[in-house]
Amino acid sequence: MLASESPRRKALLAQIGIVPDVVRAADIDESPLKAEQPRLHALRLAREKARIVTEKHTGAPMLVLAADTVVSCGRRILPKAESDDVVRDCLERLSGRQHLVTTAVAVAAKGMEVRTRIVSTRVAFRRLTKAEIEGYVDSREGVGKAGGYAIQGRAEVFVRHINGSYSNVVGLPLAETVALLRGCGYAC
Repeated sequence: MLASESPRRKALLAQIGIVPDVVRAADIDESPLKAEQPRLHALRLAREKARIVTEKHTGAPMLVLAADTVVSCGRRILPKAESDDVVRDCLERLSGRQHLVTTAVAVAAKGMEVRTRIVSTRVAFRRLTKAEIEGYVDSREGVGKAGGYAIQGRAEVFVRHINGSYSNVVGLPLAETVALLRGCGYAC
């Protein structure tokens, strides 16, 4: 079971031959706690999503896979962009700078302790022009995305350098997810 309605996560899993039997979002408050570090924020949310969906599932026991991706500049967690203004603000902050994309992956099942992995990828954006930022905002591609951009889309041309897992930046670090699932007995 996938505890996420993210089309990117479903597509990444399908890319490696995993199709979840059930998809059910946890629907939790994803606001950071006061002074919460990006890494701990992602971990808390992934665990909480896995726990809630596991508790709510009434069918046969199955593994629940949950994840949360956080984009941060230093200790500042950038929001999941819900408007054009937030996309613009995120891109202006990321322009010409490096940032960290951290994804926590959690696997749970009834009667099993939640198991987790955390992956961080450093991404460097080149300096963006106002026209590039406005063009991206107008595309609406960044709405609903952590940090206001989708690396697998138009924003890939903003990336000067990436150090780490590309699939992590999309929303699910595949190598670590497969290792975690195998460690829980899932044949993949």
